Amino acid sequence: MKSMFKLLGFIFAVLFIISAVLQYNDPDSLIWIIIWAIAGLISLAFALNKVSFLPLLISGLAALVGFFYCYPEKFEGFEIGGGDIKNVEEGREAFGLLIIAIVLLVFALRAYKVRKLKI
Repeated sequence: MKSMFKLLGFIFAVLFIISAVLQYNDPDSLIWIIIWAIAGLISLAFALNKVSFLPLLISGLAALVGFFYCYPEKFEGFEIGGGDIKNVEEGREAFGLLIIAIVLLVFALRAYKVRKLKI
């Protein structure tokens, strides 16, 4: 089980860094590059057992709050041409934050259990 979470940490670190790189053409790219890169670095730190429960929890909750903050008034899907581009963009950004939140909160739960049980 320990190696599975370590592998997941590395996998999500790579996926989040790739997501950061893919933000280069976004209208507000700098903030999203930073958000995805931080998520990637935290995931890498988790995989290397260099981050504790509290930073994982705080960053996961921050991403969850960001999800609710960015969620569009009218969700119209993710496909360009499927609705107003502003709503589509906000929906993509919101659900990206939800993915980050879920991953980091699962890592936080694992870190909490490891600390509590001394696995």
